[in-house]
Amino acid sequence: MSKRAWQRMLSGRRLDLLDPSPLDVEVEDIAHGLASVARWNGQTIGDHPYSVAAHSLLVEEIFRLRNPHIGTRWHLCALLHDGAEYVLGDMISPAKAALGNGFGKLENRVQAAIHIRYSLPKKTPMPIKKEIKSADLASAYLEAKYLAGFNEAELKKYFKAPIEREILDMRPVPVSAKDAREAFVQRHYELTSNTEIQ
Repeated sequence: MSKRAWQRMLSGRRLDLLDPSPLDVEVEDIAHGLASVARWNGQTIGDHPYSVAAHSLLVEEIFRLRNPHIGTRWHLCALLHDGAEYVLGDMISPAKAALGNGFGKLENRVQAAIHIRYSLPKKTPMPIKKEIKSADLASAYLEAKYLAGFNEAELKKYFKAPIEREILDMRPVPVSAKDAREAFVQRHYELTSNTEIQ
């Protein structure tokens, strides 16, 4: 039996992980995959796992709050910042480090295909990447505090609290995979249908 390097999606697409084609990327597949992948390895409170789709929506909301006048395409970049995880899963940083550069290269190939599919630069420009990473870290702080059980001492040791009151007041909420999937697709539609994409 020969080994395969492609993943079959519910849309019927086959995404070749070694040579991913933008033509095989569909937002419904991304949303379904991300809504089915748990952040924090599922170690969060609530009736539902806190999904990567819900996390992505929160990151985009924080990014938007901090960058209200930036082009819509960069909001889409923020929403899709963990897009490759729809097929590769949410691997914790220590595991990525243990695997070395191979996994990172694979992740970058899938992420590039997603970007090309939605008319984004293959690589996110560094100033935008830094802003998205900052929003990602703010989201991680909120998730650690309200969902993952970190106490105040642990929060201070491992995370940097956002300074904005509007962000500190945000509360990440675990929702069903169906609700996370639908919200992700809706937000993606709002961003890609915006005539001001630049």
